[in-house]
Amino acid sequence: MTAQIVPVLPQTLALAAEILREGGLVAMPTETVYGLACDASNPDAVARLYEAKGRPHFNPLIAHVAAMDMAKQEAVLSEEAETVARHFWPGPLTLVLPRAATGSVCDLARAGLDTIGIRYPRHPAAQGLIAAFGQPVVAPSANRSGHVSPTRAQHVMEDLGDRIDLIIDGGPCATGIESSIVSFAGETPTLLRTGGIETAALNAAVGGRLALHTDDSIVAPGQLKSHYAPDAALRLNAEAPQEGEAWLGFGSSVHTGLNLSPNGDLAEAATKLFAMLRALDARFDRIAVAPIPNEGLGEAINDRLARAAHRD
Repeated sequence: MTAQIVPVLPQTLALAAEILREGGLVAMPTETVYGLACDASNPDAVARLYEAKGRPHFNPLIAHVAAMDMAKQEAVLSEEAETVARHFWPGPLTLVLPRAATGSVCDLARAGLDTIGIRYPRHPAAQGLIAAFGQPVVAPSANRSGHVSPTRAQHVMEDLGDRIDLIIDGGPCATGIESSIVSFAGETPTLLRTGGIETAALNAAVGGRLALHTDDSIVAPGQLKSHYAPDAALRLNAEAPQEGEAWLGFGSSVHTGLNLSPNGDLAEAATKLFAMLRALDARFDRIAVAPIPNEGLGEAINDRLARAAHRD
């Protein structure tokens, strides 16, 4: 079934919000590029989003909000971070912040991290959809992985029309490049990605203290190398646990431990990956992980496991 392109109207935004509540995927315009939105709290919807994009990596996704109060439900804003947010929001700026205890964005969307990327988009259609939905959406660019980011509804139709549920046509995007990303997760505000706001303006907003991100740690969307790293050592593609190892299975298994999907469902495995890794990491020093088929979402699962297993 091909997605329908609809204009921005109260009734189409209400329809789109209902699709999101049902776990569906909606392409929405923002001032940067068109985003592929889904319920940020629903790991099944997030897994479907990854499938639709054909994304081979579980990078953290940006949560989009429609008000400062909604952002504060999801993240802890320091005084400086809130000052910057109020200066540039709504607009093409994403802030990476410590996750709030009240946050609803699921583990899969955050790639297992304790930080979260938050953006308050300027486009009235994006604001209207998020407000109608009533909670954050994640919305990476609405294109297949590796393709050019879409700046018109027709671009989305050409790339994803047969993979998603609805496309909201808000006209051409005003900015056409992704948001700038600044992290306030550490002591010094740090530019993680250049984008829709001039770096000089961002630097001025923090009193000339803006640092540049120079290492390969996984901290934000758009940084392929960022990752959740457990303390426990991981042994991948294991046929059985060795003495002293925890077991993380997939598919039919006779071994005692946790299982990402006894039925061998890769989408189910994706939704459980980070929670199960955290649960085993809290109790064991070593974890044996069963082989995961390297196809579809299995590529992303294996990529994330390989990053989690990596030791410098």
